[in-house]
Formats: sequence, C-alpha cells, structure tokens
Amino acid sequence: MPVEVAELACREGHIGLITLNEPGTLNALTEPMVDQMQQALNNWAKDTRICLVVLQGAGERAFCAGGNIKALYPALKNHRDPETAARFFTSEYRLDFTLHRFPKPVIGLAGGIVMGGGLGLLSACRYRLIHPNATLAMPEISIGLFPDVGASWFLNRLPGRLGLFMGLTGARLNVTDALRVGLADMVIETEQTSTLLERLQQERWSGETAADDNRLFRLLNQLEALDYRALAPGHLEQHEQTIARLSAGDELPAIVAQLLSSESADPWWQACIETLRTGCPVTAWLVWNQLRKGQQMSLKDVFRMELAMARECIRRPDLAEGIRALLVDKDRSPRWSYTSVAEVPEDIIERHFLPVWDDATDPMALDSV
Repeated sequence: MPVEVAELACREGHIGLITLNEPGTLNALTEPMVDQMQQALNNWAKDTRICLVVLQGAGERAFCAGGNIKALYPALKNHRDPETAARFFTSEYRLDFTLHRFPKPVIGLAGGIVMGGGLGLLSACRYRLIHPNATLAMPEISIGLFPDVGASWFLNRLPGRLGLFMGLTGARLNVTDALRVGLADMVIETEQTSTLLERLQQERWSGETAADDNRLFRLLNQLEALDYRALAPGHLEQHEQTIARLSAGDELPAIVAQLLSSESADPWWQACIETLRTGCPVTAWLVWNQLRKGQQMSLKDVFRMELAMARECIRRPDLAEGIRALLVDKDRSPRWSYTSVAEVPEDIIERHFLPVWDDATDPMALDSV
C-alpha cells in the first residue's frame, strides 16, 4: 500500500501510525495517498481511543520528496486536464492544514529527503524529529512552481531573510541547519524509531490533549538525542551573515543581482546560486510576494492564497516546462516564459493572488473532504 495506516495499542489509549510507503518514488505524494491520510486523520480526530499520531516515511532515502509532480505532467502538458492538477493541490493543502490544526499531538519522524511537500508535512507536525541524514529544502524554483504547502507561513518564521533565500535558491539544509533555524526539534538515530514507538506504547495516554502533550514532552526529553556538537557542520553558520547582507533591500531584481554576483568557493553556496541562476523568474517574484503578503495572514488565509497561486501556475506554461526539463526529458534546460526577473510584467504576478475565497467557498473547509 502506498500509505500504511495502523493503530497501535498502548498500556492505555492508542496511537495512530501513518507510514508513507512508496520508497521507489521517495515517498512522493499522489492524490490517493493524500486522500488516504486525510481520511485517517478525519477518523482519528473524532476517535476517543486515538490519543496521538505518528507520521513517518518508509525506507532510509526519504521521508517525502514532495508531490509526485511527474505523475501530474500528463495533466499539465498542453493544459490537457487542469482540474486534475488543481484537485491534487487542493487535497494536499487541506491535508497540511489538517495537520497544523489537529486536536491531538502529532509526531513527525523524518530522514533522508524532506523537500517540498515533505517539508510541508513535517512543518505541520507539533513535534518534528529528524534523522542525521535528513536534507530539508523548498526547491520549487527549479520547476516553475513556488514554495507552497504552507511555506508562506513557516518560511516567514525563519530568522532574517533566510526564508526568502531558501525560496530563491532551493538551499538544502542539513540537520545542523534545521536545528539552528527551528525547522526541527531534535535529532535521533534512525534505529531509535522502533525504540520510540515501543516507549510510546508503554505509556498510559489519557486522551486529554494537555496532559498527553506534557507526558509526550517528558518522554521525548528522555530520549538519547544526538548532541548537536557531534553533527556535521551546518552551512548556515558559515553563510548566514552573507545571506542577510545580500538579501537585504526592497527591490527583488537588485537582490537577485547581488546574489548572482556573489563569489564563494563553497560548493554548497555555488549550488544555491546556480539554482537561482537557472530557476524560473516568475517563481522568484512569487516567493517575494507570498512572503510579504503572508506576514499578516492567518494560517487558513495562507493556504487559501497558495491555492490561488497554484491554480494560476497550472494555467501558465512554466510549471509543465519545469517538470519536463527536470523529470521527463531531463535535459535540465527549461525554456521559461521570461528570461530574467526584470522582464516579468507585474500583472503576470498579480494574477497569482486572485481569487480571494470567502468562508462560503472556503477550499480549506475540513468538512468538505
């Protein structure tokens, strides 16, 4: 099964366990997978036996590499079936919104690739545990999309303008970076996952969220977490001052120019700048605007905004072209609709931020699943 759903009996109460089980595709999300997880969460939210939820990915290579956008390519190509793509994004965002607001503690266990929709899932969990091999990123600029799945919310909560930098460059963060900026809470060895589940099953869970949260917090603090000093050095410690300096300013074209003209012998930095250089210019503007607009938005309005953005991306040519170049033909030579951020007309960007749904047509309504 692409998603395994199980209920684990504890000394008292039960744990809901969701395992993404498509290791061959790096646990990339399809619409059936999203729907299955949504149904499980809907059931567990009302089930008094279920006291907490654990979300994990099968295999060591990835927690989740994001949405299975290659599977969406036939629907996007030549605008053959835009509603299929729109339905996927709507379902995915609703799932992430559900996790953010879930009434019971949710633990995310993530190792390997945690990118795009995978980082959206992890960021929505109340407790975010990662393994030493985890790599976190929002690389959507490479495919002509934008950092979605609630990224307008969680990237805005990173220090300085790191969220902007991540969106523009697809920067890949290691575990030290993730801990440093608050994208993860603790690091445990992969082998400790089974130990953690066993410890959880040995507890008495009351079903009272506050009490169970306190019990879970104490239990996690008793785990043998890896000492951050023993982890691989982070990239951000070396570059965060440079990121802050080059990302400062009120004009996106100037910021992009500053980043592109920067020089560093560090392969990590070079990879970031090359991603920006070859990335979609329209995406750069979307990142700039979504973060500015999202600063004053509620979580629900963030997801509403991102769904409007995704629907416009479906209508435009860049998303299909980015998927083609990266995952279908694999020539890595996308022909974007504009060649630089300076060329992108303002009205093209503005179209991504309409419509504004009202409560009567709310795509995030949980009872519409």
